[in-house]
Amino acid sequence: MDQPWRILEFYSGVGGMRYSLMKARIRGEVIEAFDINDRANDVYEHNFGHRPFQGNIQILSAADLDKYKAHAWLLSPPCQPYTRQGLQKDSADARAFSFIKILELIPTMQHPPLILFVENVVGFEISDTHKQMLGIFAKISFVTQEYILSPVQFGIPYSRPRYFCLAKRKPLCFKISSLNNQLLHTSSHLVLFEDSKLMVGCPPQHEECSLSCQPIRNFLETPFLVTDCAEACYGTSDGKVKQSDENNDRGKASNGNVGFFGKYVVPHYVIERWGNAMDIVYPDSKRCCCFTKSYYRYVKGTGSLLATSEVSNCEPTANNELCYIKDLGLRYFTPREVANLHSFPEDFCFPKHISIRQQYALLGNSLSVAVVAPLLQYLFANPCQQSSEES
Repeated sequence: MDQPWRILEFYSGVGGMRYSLMKARIRGEVIEAFDINDRANDVYEHNFGHRPFQGNIQILSAADLDKYKAHAWLLSPPCQPYTRQGLQKDSADARAFSFIKILELIPTMQHPPLILFVENVVGFEISDTHKQMLGIFAKISFVTQEYILSPVQFGIPYSRPRYFCLAKRKPLCFKISSLNNQLLHTSSHLVLFEDSKLMVGCPPQHEECSLSCQPIRNFLETPFLVTDCAEACYGTSDGKVKQSDENNDRGKASNGNVGFFGKYVVPHYVIERWGNAMDIVYPDSKRCCCFTKSYYRYVKGTGSLLATSEVSNCEPTANNELCYIKDLGLRYFTPREVANLHSFPEDFCFPKHISIRQQYALLGNSLSVAVVAPLLQYLFANPCQQSSEES
């Protein structure tokens, strides 16, 4: 296109999609964002200087959307109707209604979008909502390519597989149209605009490949370990967390960041109850589990915990496993570290009134910039030019 892309960002959250656009260096402008979450909009406004439209998008009409004359829509609708842990009500879930409603408006618009991008959880691809979506796309002459990709395929030690749908309205076409109407698990053909070495050694169909991933330590807020975390952060045998005094000379001598990280320490009573269900990783690990919106509130199935003590070099035995876990100096990843693993830029930050739990919840609902950026770059690139392999 000769003119910049005019882009609408639906379910904008804390801005992961917009950061992906920036990272992909798309020549375009987000002319409006939409999200019903007040706290998410606070964060979005804090970082971008623009507050998203906060009304219910189900009330929008085709005429309302036509006013924007947008070329592209980016959508990350609620995932709860499709998650394995949820009720799996699919299109009958009220949280799915707004997504279906705005898609149904497209055939009635005078200025329908040329490009659509949809992100959701794995499981969406087998849902009734997905079937309805593809039916609408076929009706309005959209061609699609679908993907299930994880950050580990882009060198990030973070296991977060997600579903993506890329759609273009004819006569626009994909650079590699032979992949049309397929569900792909490979990212090898995507434009790698930073470091092609990230893909070396990663089998194209293996979503959990971590051979070429960076170590977790590259994403931490501190370059060194808490070498005596158990003594610095656990004060008594009853397992209560001892918040270190930043003015305490002994605390400063052992680690200047103990006071800061003290609030992220996993208490002994939590280890005693849930130790066997914890996913524990180390600074040199090359993978960690997906962080959900319940991270920091719950331990089981919400994300990995970081071992910070030097004892992590030892191996537990069947008889001392619980004691061994207690000596690992376990802590939660900080919100900034979770943002790092989502590949958010360094200048991303939260307003002061957003609590730690709210920060985790908002990040748990966000997306991976490392994955979305190359997908967007591929989606927006050469809209009418066929690749040499097809000519």
